[in-house]
Amino acid sequence: MRLTRPMLAVAGAAAVVALAGCSGDGAAAAKVPATAGGSLESLAARVKCRPDIQTDADEIRQAICRVPDGRFVLATFATDRGQREWLDDAKDYGGHYLVGRKWVAVGDDGLVEELRGTLGGDLEAGADHSGHGGHGGHGG
Repeated sequence: MRLTRPMLAVAGAAAVVALAGCSGDGAAAAKVPATAGGSLESLAARVKCRPDIQTDADEIRQAICRVPDGRFVLATFATDRGQREWLDDAKDYGGHYLVGRKWVAVGDDGLVEELRGTLGGDLEAGADHSGHGGHGGHGG
């Protein structure tokens, strides 16, 4: 038994070192800044876009932003609950979402990943409809 515990300790330490050295996700996560906050205009300014406001209501403000790599929708919310409800509904339509506290950016996968490098936040994916294209003439 004396040999087993030290051997397990060495093997366990080696496994931890190996996993830490090989983890691509850990390296990527280290490059993500703290999640930004603020108004729609301040978030847009951080990514150098001039927001084209589409919705300006008490509960939600929504704009289209254009950057050199494409276009995305930026939305800010009055409440966390309002954000979650909007996001749950929107994700039914698919898409890629960058989610911060009381804000969401929606765009193609590469663009939201790029925005994450400036705004922080969490990446979420909407429903995948790619397998639903071939229903063979079932119309609505």
